[in-house]
Amino acid sequence: MPDTIIERCEANGLRLTEQRRTIAQVLEDADDHPDVEELYARASAADPRISLATVYRTVKLFEEAGILEKLEFGDGRARYEDADRDHHDHLIDINSGEVIEFVDDEIEELQERIAAKLGYELRGHRLELYGVPRKPPKG
Repeated sequence: MPDTIIERCEANGLRLTEQRRTIAQVLEDADDHPDVEELYARASAADPRISLATVYRTVKLFEEAGILEKLEFGDGRARYEDADRDHHDHLIDINSGEVIEFVDDEIEELQERIAAKLGYELRGHRLELYGVPRKPPKG
């Protein structure tokens, strides 16, 4: 499978205008989980001709093509990440909205065991943990 978002768009036969290429590059460069407003701010900094509507349409197109994954963490903002990334889970800081990615082999094994115990072969899952930072102990 092609490595970059742009290459996957091309492999899927999506027409990439200059503005869509810019948005794809912004997504490729993101090391967080931006929402459409954040994508718009980043893309329009690179190309002031890009409109918010163009970002919305492009994100929807990329999502429908299976290039982007839409994430909803209960804060009313749809966020996006590359659908072709290695598997990981998310811990969401309820106070700040920060999204921390993690992989835990024990959790992965436990999910497989639970599915098998219930008579299923696990084909995928999404795990989202929500929390607040612990206060350091006094003393």
